[in-house]
Parts: sequence; structure tokens; C-alpha cells
Amino acid sequence: MNLRRLIPFFDDSVNSWALEARLLRWLTFVWLFAGLVVLFSASNPVADARHNDGLYYFKRQLLWVFVGLILFNIIVNLPLRKISGISHWFIFICLGLIILTLVPGFGKSDLGAARRLLGPIPLQPSELIKPFLVLQSARLFGKWDLLSWRIRAPWLGIFGLILLGILAQPNLSTTALCGMTIWLIAVGAGLPYKYLGGTAFGGVLLAVLSISFREYQRKRVMSFLNPWADATGDGYQLVQSLLAVGSGGNMGTGFGLSQQKLFYLPIQDTDFIFSVFAEEFGFVGCMVLLGMLALYATLGLIVALKATNPLHRLVGIGVTTVMVGQSFLHIGVTIGALPTTGLPLPMFSYGGNSMVSSLVLAGLLIRVARESSEAEVVPLRGENSSDRRRRKALQQTKL
Repeated sequence: MNLRRLIPFFDDSVNSWALEARLLRWLTFVWLFAGLVVLFSASNPVADARHNDGLYYFKRQLLWVFVGLILFNIIVNLPLRKISGISHWFIFICLGLIILTLVPGFGKSDLGAARRLLGPIPLQPSELIKPFLVLQSARLFGKWDLLSWRIRAPWLGIFGLILLGILAQPNLSTTALCGMTIWLIAVGAGLPYKYLGGTAFGGVLLAVLSISFREYQRKRVMSFLNPWADATGDGYQLVQSLLAVGSGGNMGTGFGLSQQKLFYLPIQDTDFIFSVFAEEFGFVGCMVLLGMLALYATLGLIVALKATNPLHRLVGIGVTTVMVGQSFLHIGVTIGALPTTGLPLPMFSYGGNSMVSSLVLAGLLIRVARESSEAEVVPLRGENSSDRRRRKALQQTKL
């Protein structure tokens, strides 16, 4: 592999990519740059208070961005069949790590949830598993009619274990996102409605049971319905978030001038980073961000619809669901449209696992866009140009 392809902006093969792939690449970089700018502002006060270095979290995030961009550039230049061919091994590894977080002494508790593993490198397997969950779901449901239940049943069981393991941490929001992603990939594959309906009912029932048995989740739902009833208790986070969003007005207070980030708004650099963005950039900035997300979703769906290979189409659906769906869920929480959860905003929120996962997902979507519109064909001896074009079209349908 050409080492220049590992460095962003130095990949000389980009000019030959399909239009959708090039647009998605630049949109990903714009999204990443905007996220780093917002994180620089949102994390500065808390970093200065905790570590006497206002750039502490920002510098650590840059290290993860560097790792993520290397993986991003490898993926966009690697055939999707090779990546999907090893995705099951990463599923098993991440599942094992998810189970390990539940073992006392191995999992690190964050706000009452054991989502990370103890160690020098903070690993959050529920974030890292997202790209491979998309790939493996696409592989399974893309060949659903060709597979027997001897293969279907074990993989459905593994998906169920993954969701139950994440739910047990407990992490209801990530469980819901992963479950929704798998379900929408199954819908895109055209699975029978009896399976889809039964799975949807089971997922809703599981969420209701989780909320019923966990008091803090019930309190979150109640505080979401009326946060002002307990503005200094369970509704505190949402009230402060609404104050931040409302304070932004039309044009915002200006970059770096958020007042709510000065220890009024909790976890402002992760779960409520959109609140800081809305306060500093106002309604206009929020509309620009929502427009960017809408453009990303449109390009993702165009790539999925243009794909002739089932694997490509389903990967496109899955990546778009995770990247855009998670973004809207995060925004919905910060503006009080959804109950308070712990979902990061992709490319914006502080966290290396989320950043790496987001860049890998973006790389997968760009790779799908490339393979859906391009096919490298080596000329055969004695083959004329028309024969080569026909063989290229045939190869494209088999990628």
C-alpha cells in the first residue's frame, strides 16, 4: 500500500473516486474540523479546573483523531470484501470485552455504568463494536435467503448477547441505537415482516422492562416530561441544557463565550456538547449543522440506493443510521425532545473510542461509494475497449 494514502490530504487517488465518495470525504473532514473547534471551547474550563491545562482534553482528542484518520484512510483504500471477511473476529473480541466490563475489578464505573475497561488505554467496547456490528449485520441479512437456520440462529443469538451485554452495563441508549441499526439493516434486506414485527415488539418490551426495574432510568423519563418540577435535582441537566440552547438566540453568544459551560452545565464536553454549540453559534449555527447532517444522510442514502451489491447497500444503510441517527438522538436529548441519555455527538464529543468508531464508519461509507461506482479492470490480451467496458460492468455487480 502507498504510504501517502495513510495521510489525509495526500492521497493522490482521490481525484479518480466517484463524486459521492469525494463529497463524503470532504464532508467528513468538515464535520471533524467543526467538532474539534467546538470541543476546544467546551472542554477548556473543565480541563483547566481538573488538570491545570485548558488544552488537556483537546490534545488527547487530537491523538485519537490521528489514530482514527489512519484507520479511515486504510479502509477507504481496502476492498470491502476483505474488511467484511474479518469483521466476525472483531465482533467476538468486542463481545468478550463487553462481558469483561461487567466483571468486578475490570470495568470502570462512569456515573453508575461500567462501560469502560480499566487500564492505561480507556477502551469502551460498546463504541468500538458499532462498525463491525454494521458489517456483520449486512453480511448476515444480505445473504439471508441463501443461509440455513444453522447459520442464522447462532448469529442472531450473538447479536442478542451483544445487546443484552450493553444493556447490562447499563447503557440503554447505546443498546437502543445498536438494536435500531440491526433492525433497519434487516428492513433494507427485505426480511419477512413477521420477523421484523416480532423483533420490534421484543425490543420495545426489553426497553420498558429496563426502565421499570431501574429507578434512575424512571427518574430520567419523569424529569424529561417536566424537568422544571425538580430543576435542582433530576431535571438539573436538562434545565441547564435548555438554558444554554435558549441563551444562544439567533446568532449565538460567540465562539468561546458560553456561560453555561462554566460549571453550570454538567458533562458539557461529551453528552451535552451540542448545548454549548447552540449557545455559542445560535439558531443559525444549529441550522447549518442540521443541514450538514441532512446532506450527509442524503449522500449516504444515495450511495445505498445506487449499490447493486446487497452487502454494499446494507452497509450504506447501517453507517448512515449510526452516524446521523446518533447525532439526532444526541441533539434531541439536549433540547428536551428525548429523555436524557449518554450518547455522544459523533466527531464532536470528547472520547477516543467514539472518535475512532465514527471515522471507521465514515471510511466504510466512502468505501461503499467507491466500489458502487468504480471497478478496476485489468485488460486481457486481445480484448478490445467495448469488451473491457462490458466486463467492467459485470465485475461491478459482483463487488
